[in-house]
Amino acid sequence: FPDAYNLFIESWNSGTIEFVEEFKILLLNRSNSVLGILDISKGGISGTVIDVRLIFQAAIKANVSGIIDAIMQRCHNHPSGNLNPSESDTKLTHKIKDAGLLLDVQLPDHLIIISDVGYYSFADNGLL
Repeated sequence: FPDAYNLFIESWNSGTIEFVEEFKILLLNRSNSVLGILDISKGGISGTVIDVRLIFQAAIKANVSGIIDAIMQRCHNHPSGNLNPSESDTKLTHKIKDAGLLLDVQLPDHLIIISDVGYYSFADNGLL
């Protein structure tokens, strides 16, 4: 999903991308065309709170059939450049995927983004 990565990077404020953790979703239609990017939450230095209900509220209102979600981890959350997801990242991803199954909204991927390193794809690593 390098195209999704590029879209997410373009949507972030370059002045805060390294300092504030954010959670965004990319809304997709049935042909995987982008309908838009939505900011779900913005936190502080070490985290942000994500309400899964807000994700699906937006998805239903936009009549989407798929979402790709991304969480921005500050670079010094991973000073070694390690993009591996935390246990809470993995739990959240499965919670979103399970909720999507009930609503017939697919979650093709969850990306963890570090602006100067790249991204970690849950789908590419067999976690979805």
